[in-house]
Amino acid sequence: MLNRRAVLRYVEHTIRHAPEGGVTYEAFCTAYLCGAQSGPLDEQGAAQDWALRHTGRTGHVLFRRVYTDHARATPTAELSQYPNVIGPEGDGR
Repeated sequence: MLNRRAVLRYVEHTIRHAPEGGVTYEAFCTAYLCGAQSGPLDEQGAAQDWALRHTGRTGHVLFRRVYTDHARATPTAELSQYPNVIGPEGDGR
């Protein structure tokens, strides 16, 4: 029978917004049985304008807003301290 052992290396990471991934904005009408939604938009103002137009057409006044961004987790300490950790470029530093 083969005994297997794992070596776990705990590395502290920091997570931050990754601007290259962009941000999307969405608005969802929460009126009973409405189900209307703006769909993903590149600008916050566009989602707000959609909600205001929807209010004008329907009288619905409550919306759920969703902001979606991309985040990147990076080791807090210098990567050279962790030789088996893949670096941000995937180079195995």
